[in-house]
Amino acid sequence: MPFGCLTLGEKKDYNSPTEITDRYDLGQIVKSEEFCEIFRAKDKTTSKMYTCKKFLKKDGRKVRKAAKNEIFILKMVKHPNILQLVDVYETRKEYFLFLELATGREVFDWILDQGYYSEKDTSNVIRQVMEAVAYLHSLNIVHRNLKLENLVYYNRLKHSKIVISDFHLAKLENGLIKEPCGTPEYLAPEVVGRQRYGRPVDCWALGVIMYILLSGNPPFYDEADDDDYENHDKNLFRKILAGDYEFDSPYWDDISDSAKSLVSRLMEVDQDQRLTAQEAINHEWISGNAASDKNIKENVCAQIEKNFAKAKWKVVIMLEMTFFIRHRLVGFVLYFYHCALRISLPARTFGEYIQAFPASGECQQAEWLFLLKVRTFSKNRQAFPTTSFITSLMQ
Repeated sequence: MPFGCLTLGEKKDYNSPTEITDRYDLGQIVKSEEFCEIFRAKDKTTSKMYTCKKFLKKDGRKVRKAAKNEIFILKMVKHPNILQLVDVYETRKEYFLFLELATGREVFDWILDQGYYSEKDTSNVIRQVMEAVAYLHSLNIVHRNLKLENLVYYNRLKHSKIVISDFHLAKLENGLIKEPCGTPEYLAPEVVGRQRYGRPVDCWALGVIMYILLSGNPPFYDEADDDDYENHDKNLFRKILAGDYEFDSPYWDDISDSAKSLVSRLMEVDQDQRLTAQEAINHEWISGNAASDKNIKENVCAQIEKNFAKAKWKVVIMLEMTFFIRHRLVGFVLYFYHCALRISLPARTFGEYIQAFPASGECQQAEWLFLLKVRTFSKNRQAFPTTSFITSLMQ
């Protein structure tokens, strides 16, 4: 299927909105993400369903850059474990990306629904993702934001494949990269340390993913987090820089030495000593028979529910607020947050925040400050926020 707009960077005519609506039926917004809104879309000719990502140009330079970058990267790639770009349109106000529709569940949800879950299941997931990452790396592409939330099952069939989504941070490695980006819990030491980096950061992130899938715990976690929100990232980054993680009992007691070996080789602090994606594929735990078939579901699921269930709910809250912020409905943002988390919201703070937030135009700084504080608070928390958190939004 031909793409709806010309190559980025060329002088081009913009698509008209009717070109899109003549071809596709766009449904309701499925969710609102950091840079875009996501819809279900149906091709009017074939009735085939797709995912549509709409980027609003008015949301600022970072949004426009993210859209252009995702288009550029996805036009380069074709792999069974990567969601494929099908069509692109650019109007004067928006970018529309049409991608394959993945109807399966996130990996966490899949694990929780299984009656039996073993290292072999994890090995199958990691192998598929590793093969996709090795392919990207062969094209000198660094994903830079590999995390469990970006891994989904393609459909709900028993032996569905895993696919990687979300390429707005992916980058061609033309020389080493210095710009820090990604999700804090998955960042490699060289990114945290503001060093130049490249493809090894993806392998580190895969080590973090593997660690979580085998134990239900994140490798880097500060026990004081629930009482010390301000120092969360500081403590997290200190542990990442030192490679300060353990295969602690009882969560790792039933995990094979081969699995622990691969995690350690992927989460090697020295990026020059870290396994490449292709080397990881050749490891006995993935390509051989070293992965144990012992049922580890009970322990893993208990830890997943403890560490991630409430954080996942709060991410949903945050994404809802992203939508309202994007549409300048700031009063409803705070009202929504107040109702959803059942907190006390002082009228003074409410009024001050409304006054502080720009009424129109590009509100990148205020939006990012708000979302950054919500994200920092929301990660792996067990306690609900208090009025002090709302007050901190004003600082």
